[in-house]
Amino acid sequence: MTHGVRGVGVDIVDLGAFAASLAEPGTRLTRAFSAAERRQCRERAEARGAAPVGGFSSSSSSSPALSPRPTASSTPPGAVTPRRDEDPLARHLAARWAAKEAVIKAWSAALYGAPPPISPDLLRWSDIETLCDAWGRPTVRFGGEVARQIAATLGDDARWNVSLSHDGGSAIAFVVLEARLPA
Repeated sequence: MTHGVRGVGVDIVDLGAFAASLAEPGTRLTRAFSAAERRQCRERAEARGAAPVGGFSSSSSSSPALSPRPTASSTPPGAVTPRRDEDPLARHLAARWAAKEAVIKAWSAALYGAPPPISPDLLRWSDIETLCDAWGRPTVRFGGEVARQIAATLGDDARWNVSLSHDGGSAIAFVVLEARLPA
């Protein structure tokens, strides 16, 4: 069976606005991420020498500006050092939020002309997970109703190619969906 590009999605997130949304008391945004996504993002932020902030840890720091940042000697070669006022955990979560949005856009492009299979108010964002392997390469994994509807609309063998990046005050995700081409 021939596969081809069925959809492309891209999304960009303003890190400052995203971090502010995460920091709001009682925000529902925290539920948009699976436990595995939160863990990976926390580990990535901590590996870069930053204390976790942004409502996903027991850190006593209430201000992102007070969190330790990597020094030049602790930053891996080629890595971007976060700005002094930037929440490193929010930086990684923002890229994953962008990926969730980009996945929906790519899937929607593949279904052009057909109604959405899941009502936006019933979509569970945590059912769209962006996880990285041991070498930091991202992929998406689906659960719940999202997984069922993707299988129903695209088949079980759809491939999702994901690229994440963050620079300056933005995070971006690019998703290419490959699936069976219609006959």
